[in-house]
Amino acid sequence: MTAISEAVILMAGSGSRLRGSDGTFLKPLVRVLGRPLICYTIDALVHAGITKVNFVVGYESARMVAKVKPLIPSGLDLCFIENSKWQKQNGISLLAAANHMTSPFLLTMSDHLFDQSIIEFLLRNAVFDQLNLAVDRKLDSIFDVDDAMKVQTHNHQIVAIGKHLRDYDAIDAGMFVCPVKIFGYLERAKENGDCSLADGVRLMAEDNQVRGVDIGDAWWQDVDTPEMLACAETQLRSRVARHDIAVASAGSDSSNRAEN
Repeated sequence: MTAISEAVILMAGSGSRLRGSDGTFLKPLVRVLGRPLICYTIDALVHAGITKVNFVVGYESARMVAKVKPLIPSGLDLCFIENSKWQKQNGISLLAAANHMTSPFLLTMSDHLFDQSIIEFLLRNAVFDQLNLAVDRKLDSIFDVDDAMKVQTHNHQIVAIGKHLRDYDAIDAGMFVCPVKIFGYLERAKENGDCSLADGVRLMAEDNQVRGVDIGDAWWQDVDTPEMLACAETQLRSRVARHDIAVASAGSDSSNRAEN
């Protein structure tokens, strides 16, 4: 059983790149092979032994909470955390959870699909007093490398991070095991009341506090655009058949009842 039992999922943004002009669209509920996108993440967390999930919500938060609650399997403790400044960067969304977290936790995004093995491997290999970031060295497999968050590593340490890095050897896969001290770094990173998660990671990397955990051959895909969604569905079909993606029966039943 893992020493990490609690997770934070960032889902406060509006998903404008995927929703287009549809004002009723909620990105975590977009259908992927017939199931809401968020269900795949929830299933993977449950499979990895997570017992409590903190959802950071913002855009259309009341409607989001009402739609997500029926998707939660019984026995999973949940907390919805409001980020009233959801239009700012994702570092502010994570900071909204600061008062709720007292021990190391798993952090992921609501718009990523991934092999469940990544979460399990990340939890097994985490060093709990550092920030542990899942990284993908399969650069040729990245759907849109220009838009990807790039990282430069030295052995297991991450020494630089940014979308515009010229010298990089891996991509940020969007899954972390975080110590609570990450919140202090995010506070330091704020400029004009705003910061990205990458800004906080960058400061931690300067203090040699960030480890890269190589996901090896495992697959992941963020879902930011219609093209990314189509690519993800193609990949997902074969992976569901091979059980690389967890599909819990409770999640499947509830997602069939949920409306997009």
